[in-house]
Formats: sequence, structure tokens, C-alpha cells
Amino acid sequence: MEAVIQSLLSGFPVLILHFLVAVAMLAAGISIYHLITPYHEIQLIRQGNIAAAISLSGAVLGLGIPLAFCLAASVNALDILIWGFVTLVIQLACYRIADLVLKDLPKRIVDGEIGAALWLMSVKLSVAALNAAVIAG
Repeated sequence: MEAVIQSLLSGFPVLILHFLVAVAMLAAGISIYHLITPYHEIQLIRQGNIAAAISLSGAVLGLGIPLAFCLAASVNALDILIWGFVTLVIQLACYRIADLVLKDLPKRIVDGEIGAALWLMSVKLSVAALNAAVIAG
């Protein structure tokens, strides 16, 4: 039993550090996502725009899923930072690519088009799944 407690005491600070690095990266990714979108999804959500809620939910999950796999596969905090940065860049680029494919995507989200939001969310989550699989090796 003492070995278990010693393992917990030595591993817990590392767990907290890795978790905080991943959460900080997620927060940074969400903040950058807000900067690259021409609309303010939180404001739209407060106004009852379901399309914006779907889009932002897809973004948060799309950023979080590869970060979770990065966290699981990493050996230290620097590893999380490096590979986490790569996953975030890929996920943020996927929004820009989706915007090119579906014309007037920002306007469609602002106008509350559920179909456009669902398509955007599916792109974000599909890329997140692929991104996570690549990170996991």
C-alpha cells in the first residue's frame, strides 16, 4: 500500500502539470479560433443562435480531442506543447478550408443555418479524429 501512496505522491504533480498545459493550450486554441472567425459565436449563442452553438461546440471538441490524444501519448510537458501546437494549427486550418469549400460560411452561421453549422461541425470532428489518430501513432 505504501508503494501506491508513494506513486501517487510522485506522479500527482506531473499529472497536474500535464493537465494544466493541455487546458492552457485548449484555451489558447479557442481564443485563436475566436480571433479567426469573423463573427462572435458567444454573442450569437446568447442571442439564441443554434447554428453558432453547433459551430462553437464542434470547434471546442475538435480542438480538445487531438489535445487529449496528444496528452495521452506525450512523455513530458514540452512534448505536449510541441505536438499540441501542431494539432491546434491543423484544427484551426480546417475551419479556413471549410470556409473555402462552403461559400459564405460565416454569413450562414450568423444567419442561423443549421445545415451549414452541422456540416462545419462534422468537418471539425472528422479532422479531429484523424488528427488524434496520427498523434496516437
